[in-house]
Formats: sequence, structure tokens, C-alpha cells
Amino acid sequence: MKKAFRVLFVLAIIALSVPTTSFASDPNSLPIEHREAQLQKLNERLKEIEAMDIKKLSKEEKKALRGEVKKIKKEMKVVSGGVYLSVGAILLIALLLILLA
Repeated sequence: MKKAFRVLFVLAIIALSVPTTSFASDPNSLPIEHREAQLQKLNERLKEIEAMDIKKLSKEEKKALRGEVKKIKKEMKVVSGGVYLSVGAILLIALLLILLA
């Protein structure tokens, strides 16, 4: 019974660690030149927003700009790449470390 529970637990963790995004929409699958160009455009837009006189804008315009800045920063993180671990993968690694130690 205990062994069956462990097997089911490990299978559940593996199922949670499967990525849910498709490979076609992965920005890291783009050539480096395209990624650099996209990062450059995003950087230029951030500089434009920073150069704006925000005091003259209305409340709604300020809110829209904050949302745009958050969206741009999130997109820059995705395009620049990096190592992302899901919660399931972290649990699986921790479980393996506990079992092997």
C-alpha cells in the first residue's frame, strides 16, 4: 500500500511538471537576430515611456502606461530566455533528494 502511494505520488508530480506551452509559440525558438531586434524595440518603448512627462497625463492614461510597462517587462523576460522550473519539477527534485539521501 505504501509503495503504491509512492508510485502514484511520483506520477502525479511528473504530470504536474509537464510544460503546458506549445513549442511553436516559444520565443526562444526564434533566431537570435529576431529576439535581439524584439528586445531592442521593447527597450526603445520603455525609454520612450520613461521620457514622457507623466504629470501631465490623466489617471486613466497613467494606469494604461503602468499596464504597458508591466506587459513589456514580462515579455522581455520571456524573450531573453532563462531557466524556468514549474512547481511540480521543484517537488520532484526535492522528493528525489529526500529519497536518495
